Amino acid sequence: MTTDDILRTVTEIAAAETGLPETVLAPDADLRAMAGVDSVRVLRMIARIERTYDIELEDKDVFGTSTLSEVTAVVDKLVRTAA
Repeated sequence: MTTDDILRTVTEIAAAETGLPETVLAPDADLRAMAGVDSVRVLRMIARIERTYDIELEDKDVFGTSTLSEVTAVVDKLVRTAA
């Protein structure tokens, strides 16, 4: 599994949980600044990412990230640590 694979999956999950098309979800876009994306949707996205990868993000990671690239970096690190 590559970082690009994780970014692709995280983007798919973000699209499903926010209702935004994947084309709008650029890796460096600030999710919390996007119209229609609130903290509940972000938390649902994080929960789904945790289930998908069987990992648990720390609160500092959840609240310290705002872009898909940042979320992907945290997921990538946790997946590699767990392997």
